[in-house]
Amino acid sequence: MKNHVLRPLWLAIAVVAAVLIAREFLVPEDFGVHGDSFTYNFYRLGNVQEWKDFQVKYQGRERCARCHEEQSENNAASMHAIIQCENCHGPGVDHPKKIKKLLIDGSRELCLRCHQKLAYPSSQRSALPGIDGETHKKKKECRKCHDPHLPDLEDA
Repeated sequence: MKNHVLRPLWLAIAVVAAVLIAREFLVPEDFGVHGDSFTYNFYRLGNVQEWKDFQVKYQGRERCARCHEEQSENNAASMHAIIQCENCHGPGVDHPKKIKKLLIDGSRELCLRCHQKLAYPSSQRSALPGIDGETHKKKKECRKCHDPHLPDLEDA
């Protein structure tokens, strides 16, 4: 065969060999097929225990309702009932043991994630009350006028 045919062939063989050699050093020993899973059965077996040991950061509204019953009832009866507490208050991991009070994100950006008026009338978000974040009380936090736990009762 001619050189112009053999050179690319040898190059392709060298690349395949390099990939196989690199795979031997880079892929962990316990990686492979370990049963049915969302990863098409390929995963690292040691990772299963790592995920079991991983501390859950979000606790869910049921955990919040144990101590914050009134706020939970207000929220459950409001238009914000589908929103988890930790979407606004942050992850409840270690609360109340190590963290005595969760931080409250009172920024306009938090509210505008859902309430920014969009120019798409057929969007599912068009059903939400939307505001123009550039003109509506631009320098004020939303919660100064609106109670996020009782959004049905508007103060302003």
